[in-house]
Amino acid sequence: MNERDRSVLLHIAGEAVMIEQLIDGFSIDSFLADERTKRAVAMSLINIGELVKLLSFELRTANPRIPWKDIAGLRDVTAHGYKTLRMDDIWDTAKNEMPVLKKEVEEMLHSV
Repeated sequence: MNERDRSVLLHIAGEAVMIEQLIDGFSIDSFLADERTKRAVAMSLINIGELVKLLSFELRTANPRIPWKDIAGLRDVTAHGYKTLRMDDIWDTAKNEMPVLKKEVEEMLHSV
């Protein structure tokens, strides 16, 4: 793994930790009622999507179990379609998919 990929993965892991901290103690109902937390989580997802686009083709193809294209696509939807964005989808991503991504990224970082 090159240094740029390592740096990007560290930032992705950091954003995943931030999302965990932001939603800690929230239920879906309390999340949906908290505009500040919804916006903060959405921003972290945008950041992750931007970071994914910086990863090398080699790293992404060597780790096909991670849905890189979907992660980048969520960034585009979140950034450009906020009024139509379904916040329950953001909750599901934050609650269920971010822990998996964080684990995968941490495993990549420790395997080197």
